[in-house]
Amino acid sequence: QVQLVESGGGLVQPGESLTLSCVVTGFTFSAYWMYWVRQAPGKGIEWLSQIDTYGQTTFYADSVQGRFFMSRDNAKNTVYLQMNSLKPDDTAVYYCARDRDGNGRGPGTQVTVSS
Repeated sequence: QVQLVESGGGLVQPGESLTLSCVVTGFTFSAYWMYWVRQAPGKGIEWLSQIDTYGQTTFYADSVQGRFFMSRDNAKNTVYLQMNSLKPDDTAVYYCARDRDGNGRGPGTQVTVSS
């Protein structure tokens, strides 16, 4: 059974940082690219970042380039998203997923950026 479980969200002030984690079970994690996406209230799924199977190549959306950093630990079947300089516009539910459209995503973790 494939499961992706995100954690690490919360309420932070603008400018602060958070690191999200996603633990994956049920498929050969190390053989797949992984993705982070988010969904803000009333909006569709937004692709944020992706990482190759080795954790050496990453791509980011313009909206998070230079602020967010994705990594993975294949020994732990875990993918991470370090988020710095958070803004109110980053408020959303964050998901790890098996493709950039958000398919196969987990239940998500809420990130709220507010003063």
